[in-house]
Amino acid sequence: MSNLLIRIENWCRRFSHRRGYGVHSPADFYLITSVIYEKLPFYAYQSLHQCRGPEAVGAGYREKVDKMLFRLANYLQPHTWVDDGEDNRCTARYIEAACPNMRRLSVGQVEAEGTCPDLVHLGSAHYKETFSRLLPWVGNRTCFIIGAPYASKEKEQWWREVIADPRVGVTFDLYDVGLAFFDKKRCKEHRIVNFF
Repeated sequence: MSNLLIRIENWCRRFSHRRGYGVHSPADFYLITSVIYEKLPFYAYQSLHQCRGPEAVGAGYREKVDKMLFRLANYLQPHTWVDDGEDNRCTARYIEAACPNMRRLSVGQVEAEGTCPDLVHLGSAHYKETFSRLLPWVGNRTCFIIGAPYASKEKEQWWREVIADPRVGVTFDLYDVGLAFFDKKRCKEHRIVNFF
């Protein structure tokens, strides 16, 4: 119940940041309105819902967030991805279903091969270490999904540091997750999205 009250309070605070209001960048507006807020059912939602059985309760994100991450991966069409989500297999299934040909890498493989990861999911307790280790390998196509950026005061402070980091470009704060892009052709911006 307290989680619902926190969500409602958060929604009220972010009320003016809904549906892309005030966003003048066409790319950012499209991402917000056609990826984050998209309501149409995708082909894989029904089968992916099965991974949310009783054994998956309590682990990972809400189904709405997993569906949004599916749409994000479908939109970005990454070639490679790193999942640092530990026990969050359900979220990994959603992301992998969006891009079945995507190659999954470990942090060690990225470092050994010098491969640029296109999509990175930071969902474990080792988020700082993983972020630091992968930062030298990011490219213009890279997107970091930062799970639960408000889970603790320490993580919230670190999320603010990521937003301010000059190596990071456009960031999106959806409360459940944060998105950090590294395209240096884009102006540095921070977008708050009211994603209830």
